[in-house]
Amino acid sequence: MERLQKFLARAGVASRRKCEELITAGKVAVNGEVVRELGSKVDPDHDRITVDGQPVRMEPHVYILLHKPRGVVTTAADPQGRKTVLDLIDLPQRIFPVGRLDMDTSGLLLLTNDGALANGLMHPKYEVDKLYRTEVEGYISDESIARLEAGVELEDGPTAPAKVRLLRRSKSKSLFEITIHEGRNRQVRRMCDQVGHPVLTLKRMKLAFLTLGETVPGQWRYLTDKEVDLLFRIAGATR
Repeated sequence: MERLQKFLARAGVASRRKCEELITAGKVAVNGEVVRELGSKVDPDHDRITVDGQPVRMEPHVYILLHKPRGVVTTAADPQGRKTVLDLIDLPQRIFPVGRLDMDTSGLLLLTNDGALANGLMHPKYEVDKLYRTEVEGYISDESIARLEAGVELEDGPTAPAKVRLLRRSKSKSLFEITIHEGRNRQVRRMCDQVGHPVLTLKRMKLAFLTLGETVPGQWRYLTDKEVDLLFRIAGATR
């Protein structure tokens, strides 16, 4: 027996947090009965489990690195009909993104159907580094860079210290790389707004040890076994 949300995440329905939302929303049924209690346990070998009426079965785990283009939303489906990251990947397995990049941000995005890995990588305690190449308006001063590095106060609290590497700057715009390990919504954009330099372009170049390599926007590849094993170690999860 195992907790229902854990099984749904293992089966690749979504991250565990999203699976909990599906349960409390009444979208999950066990043996024909809607279950809303997060503590509910199931026997995957004998119970019939459905989400929105569709049966959930264990599938082989897949791990994908996508070079997300701008203009694509990081979600499984979009009510506004915009292109999603899943539209770029044609697979029989039901996969979901690990974290998110906003529509105007491009770069490295992981997708999987392995909830254990996704939850570990997104958990704040593991402090997984994410490096973004950031172009902002105006000449960013050394003082502003120091503020980003020290952490800035946002409406949802102060950010953790960041690492900043200046690439170039001029009167009209500046380019730098910033490394953070938190996963707040639009965090880099809000940090730059806070120091008076709105973001012009934003691209995630690196997640943990993974880089975009030679991929082009819209292109994806499977992670190697070695890469997956290392990610599991970083995420404190068991493969």
